[in-house]
Amino acid sequence: MIISVNKTNLIQAATIHSISWKESHRAFCSPDFIESHTPDRQWDYLGNKMNSGTKVYMLVEEKPIGIVSVTNSLIEDLYVLPDMQNMGYGTKLLQYAIDQCTGTPTLWILENNVNAERLYQRMGFVRTGRRNSITSGLVEIEFELT
Repeated sequence: MIISVNKTNLIQAATIHSISWKESHRAFCSPDFIESHTPDRQWDYLGNKMNSGTKVYMLVEEKPIGIVSVTNSLIEDLYVLPDMQNMGYGTKLLQYAIDQCTGTPTLWILENNVNAERLYQRMGFVRTGRRNSITSGLVEIEFELT
């Protein structure tokens, strides 16, 4: 079941974000930067987004498994706990997020995130050609649903 994140369950969503973000960024971020992404930091991050109008959703089966956020038609923060990946949960969250968009769904991923790119392309997303350089050597690419 996918539920809205609110103040009562925000720490659960922040914990999923922290654990999953650390695992997905470990290969190309410094250890200090990785460890700074604590549940408390991600609680602030998600809380600030929610206060600015972003909707955050959490997939809960027997336990919380993943999260996704939607701001108008921008999909962000799609994270599934590492031990629950490759079981269809990311697809389920992505489809839910698509359904929440007010226009053409778009998203950005790190250029080196081949697993995410494979999921998004399978769901009908295509590269727009827009790129955003985060640091030297770290680039985001935009996708939109066709």
